[in-house]
Amino acid sequence: MINFLILPLLIPFLTGILLIFFAKNVVIQRWIAAISALFNVFIAFMLVQKVRNNGIQTLDVSSWQAPFGITLVSDMLSALLVLTTTIIAFTSIIYSFRSIGIEREKYFYYPALNFLIVGVIGAFTTGDIFNLFVFFEVLLMASYVLLVLGGTKIQLRESIKYILVNVISSALFVIAVAYLYSVVGTLNMAHISVRLSELGQSGLITVIAVLFLIVFGLKGGIFPLYFWLPGSYYAPPAPVMALFGALLTKVGVYAIMRTYTLFFIHDTGYTHQLLMILTIITIIVGVIGALAFSDIKKVIIYNIIIAIGVILFGVSVMTPDSIAGSIFYLIHDMIIKAGLFLIIGIMIAITGTSDLRKISGLIKRYPGLGWTFFLAALVLAGIPPFSGFVGKVLIVKGGFESEHFWGAGIVLASSLLVLFSIMKIFINGFWGTPQDYKGEDKVPVRKLLIAPVILITISVLYGAGSEFVFPYISQAAETLANPSIYIEAVLKEW
Repeated sequence: MINFLILPLLIPFLTGILLIFFAKNVVIQRWIAAISALFNVFIAFMLVQKVRNNGIQTLDVSSWQAPFGITLVSDMLSALLVLTTTIIAFTSIIYSFRSIGIEREKYFYYPALNFLIVGVIGAFTTGDIFNLFVFFEVLLMASYVLLVLGGTKIQLRESIKYILVNVISSALFVIAVAYLYSVVGTLNMAHISVRLSELGQSGLITVIAVLFLIVFGLKGGIFPLYFWLPGSYYAPPAPVMALFGALLTKVGVYAIMRTYTLFFIHDTGYTHQLLMILTIITIIVGVIGALAFSDIKKVIIYNIIIAIGVILFGVSVMTPDSIAGSIFYLIHDMIIKAGLFLIIGIMIAITGTSDLRKISGLIKRYPGLGWTFFLAALVLAGIPPFSGFVGKVLIVKGGFESEHFWGAGIVLASSLLVLFSIMKIFINGFWGTPQDYKGEDKVPVRKLLIAPVILITISVLYGAGSEFVFPYISQAAETLANPSIYIEAVLKEW
């Protein structure tokens, strides 16, 4: 038991509190937020190495031994997602300096951002199912502030829908946890897995599994529960879109991955088959949306939905290869989606619109922006040897091995359609006749490009260096495929 794994959670929490006292001093807020976020990247990297060398790390809060107290658990999956979260938080913060606007910065933008990161990292780290609900609420409360900050009409309209959906999903979450507790008598995730293996997956447990799928599917955005996502993610400014698109849906995806590999593994013929059907439909719906819209925000948002389907298809297949592919693709998608949202934020700042029909010729004046977007498009579509390729190959391989040919084929076909949807933006937005856009000279393009270039560089290295990265992914996948590893690390002698 060590205290080190609580640091990535504690740093943004204390930073958020500190920043409240400097609410009107934007310069100090920027420095504190950036230094804190960069330091947290370093801490998260050290945590990954510690898990790699010493195995799963646990912390029994207040020395109450599991399963009686609240336990924080950092296995390789959790540690990798925490590291990815800290990188995205740092890049979003430095991007915000030149984009978010001083009026938002004065009204607790940086504290809210840090509290959002607390909720995300807490959700990835907790080993207690009720604590997962608590951290969901922390990140949701912060996201309400970030979504509405600025007070534009579209933000206020979409925030009402976003809040209503999440209030309902949170109520369902509490109900699901209550039902589960009434059956197993514990909230510790490892202990829940032990109790469920003793009881077997009865009809009641299957109902609870489906209820959890509804809850996490609503938060993660799988079909048919994605209806709130396109509008809500469309409304806020670019750095907030990047945080929402890269992190918030992925917390729901992580929760499904964790529960459907640790808890509900005794009736996979029903629960995982249901998950598979929903993920395939999610991919199809996401592809239709990405191809149908000519709004660059909507195209990227529907690509989020496609990625959710691809990741969870690998989980539903439940082979070692497909699980490893899902983890690899999850990290890839978090990084590249954040980078793409930041890039299209620059495009919108230059042109004053997100309508692709009103944008053309950007590459002549902004070649760096254009070729950065082109590289990001290749990474997103999974063109070899980029990171999207490695994850999808493993997912498809697992699908074919388990004879789910239709699903694997749809995952493969989605790659071509994703490439088409994203190249549509590149061809129509960057080529063609250059236009004069009002106020474009005031946009600090080079400074704004720093953050997305960092993310896309990391994504390229992630794919090109997959041989180096894969031992970490394999360790994370092994824990999901073999729940006893997680259980023994948490419960120890109990």
